[in-house]
Amino acid sequence: MSTELDARLAEVAALQATLDAAKTDYAEALDTIWMLLAASLIFFMHAGFSLLEVGSVRVRSAQNILAKNLTVATVGFLCWWSVGYPFAFGVTEDPGKFGGSTNFFMDGFWESKSNFRWWWFQGTFCATAATIVSGAMAERTQLKGFIVYTIAMTAVIYPIVVYWAWSGAGFLNYTDDDGESVSIAGPAYMDFAGSGVVHMVGGVGAFCGALIVGPRQGWSIENASEYAAHNVPLSVLGTFFLWFGWFGFNPGSTGGMSDADTAHTAAIVAVNTTMAPCFAGVVVFLLRLRGGVHDVCGFCNGILAGLVAITAGCAAVKHWEACFIGLAAGFIYEGTSVLMKSSKVRIDDVVDAFAVHGANGLWGVLALGLFGDEKEGIGGNGSFYGGDQFWTQLVAAIFICLWSGVWSIVLFVPLRIFGLLRIPDSLQEKGLDSSEHSPPKAYQGGNDVERNDC
Repeated sequence: MSTELDARLAEVAALQATLDAAKTDYAEALDTIWMLLAASLIFFMHAGFSLLEVGSVRVRSAQNILAKNLTVATVGFLCWWSVGYPFAFGVTEDPGKFGGSTNFFMDGFWESKSNFRWWWFQGTFCATAATIVSGAMAERTQLKGFIVYTIAMTAVIYPIVVYWAWSGAGFLNYTDDDGESVSIAGPAYMDFAGSGVVHMVGGVGAFCGALIVGPRQGWSIENASEYAAHNVPLSVLGTFFLWFGWFGFNPGSTGGMSDADTAHTAAIVAVNTTMAPCFAGVVVFLLRLRGGVHDVCGFCNGILAGLVAITAGCAAVKHWEACFIGLAAGFIYEGTSVLMKSSKVRIDDVVDAFAVHGANGLWGVLALGLFGDEKEGIGGNGSFYGGDQFWTQLVAAIFICLWSGVWSIVLFVPLRIFGLLRIPDSLQEKGLDSSEHSPPKAYQGGNDVERNDC
């Protein structure tokens, strides 16, 4: 009897072990599928950036801006593979708080194959930061100078910020001796999907680039309409592609999808990623409604501003808070855009990259220090509810702005001095496509008349 009972217990134990292994494999498969799907959506955002930017420039420079978008994707991933990922997530057994120093060229990945999905997912984020800069400097930037900046952005500038915030070992988010997540300023920095880490880094770089390269040949506040977008339908399609990709950007940042709590978080994130841009887009649309004339390009950028602003706090705020964050984002975008083009500033930011990504990346970071109730149990720690998150968010924003800004200045100024950044005015007048590309026109079979739809 005892022998038979032991045999049955052994069978039960074996079945339990098989079930546990199946659950583990199932969870791993679900997480991998989710991450691959999310990363694919983010990678598809390159199509959105390409359409938005090519529609926003003049027809004579269409190929040039597309070449820059292709460069970001290809060169960016090569840099991420070689040194970017190691600097961002190469945490050692005794890690420092500034940057990573292992996993170069995917070294060690085969010992833990889940690294591959994380590498792919985070790599799509990296390329996005450099793409933001390309649109701001469009129509007057040499490709070779932009490639130099892209290498620096995807190999060093962006990855180091990632290490600070997302590696779990950086000075903005690390575990102390008591096992608590903290930062040098108090609570750990919070940025769920990258309002600061991705968008503010790219937005500050865009501001520096547009300022240092200078405005397009002949551009001024008075004649800005002559430099308007040549194809508004492409810009609108690009905006919808980006919004679609954002549902990989934000919900995908859960890092998995193998349990109910994570699935619910992803759903909350998706709702907030819908509501905030709706409010921001409508605000800008109404603010630019003058004399019954509708500004479709402004509507697009308002939507994108709302998306950028909610990216940091999308998992930690309730839907009505996301609505307010988006509402404020619309006003912040419009005010920044007007200021950039004012007679006192006169910065020619072709796609309003700084107003969208820089200003609203900052707002998204700070908003998470204000909103989010800790009692709701979704990770909030906002000052409006007695939390102490705001100071950390402010300190992090200062570090990110300084890091991206100083690096951008150090790179762009020498490139401009040595003639590697700005296209000569004579070639700008002729068009970058005819001076730097073959075939010399993006649209074959048409006439050479500059088309302005916006």
